[in-house]
Amino acid sequence: MAAFLIALSKVKDPNKLKEYAAAAGPTFAPFGGAPVARGQVKQLLVGQLDAELSVVVRFPDVKAVTDWYHSKAYQALLPVRDAAIDATFLVIEEPPSQ
Repeated sequence: MAAFLIALSKVKDPNKLKEYAAAAGPTFAPFGGAPVARGQVKQLLVGQLDAELSVVVRFPDVKAVTDWYHSKAYQALLPVRDAAIDATFLVIEEPPSQ
């Protein structure tokens, strides 16, 4: 079943964000990941959220998301990510067809 990475972030350094985004995007493909949506958080309807940007990436399954996150290519980007943004990553799984 498909799984989605939802990344919510607050920008700390816009220049580092450009560097991180350019490097992180290509790390999805080897794990079957493809961005579906990205942009500024425009409205919070309920609850609390301290994020400015959001990215949604579709992967074939939860294992693919986990493998991507723990991959050497992505792990090498953590210092840049942490300098660029405060991030929260969620993984949700598409429910089975009924």
